Amino acid sequence: MRGPIAPPQVPLAASRAETFADLVQDSVERLERRWPQLADIDFLVLEVPRLDGAGGGGPVAGWSDEAVPLGGSVPAREGRPARVVIYRRPVEIRTKGRDERAALVHEVVVEQVAELLGLTPETVDPRYGED
Repeated sequence: MRGPIAPPQVPLAASRAETFADLVQDSVERLERRWPQLADIDFLVLEVPRLDGAGGGGPVAGWSDEAVPLGGSVPAREGRPARVVIYRRPVEIRTKGRDERAALVHEVVVEQVAELLGLTPETVDPRYGED
């Protein structure tokens, strides 16, 4: 008998990229309750940062192999909304399980939102750093 091992509505059928995007969305929704202005920010998931800093995430200030960024932010400009980018592969490599990955995703989202809003991460989410 050939066919999928699980129906599409079951989480097993979700790809790693879809599951990761769901973690980012969960984090954003958690923060939007406190910061409704986040609805004006585009949240993107990219596989990895580009070496030249070009592309969807905007420039990434000089990074090296020892310090691959987990995320980035680009302020709003010229009619384009602000953006927060989370890099999936660097986050996945640094985490072992779903709970650890969800905690790191939330930490990165909080840090990038804080940078865009000119606030400390603890102001954006009082539980920052407790996970």
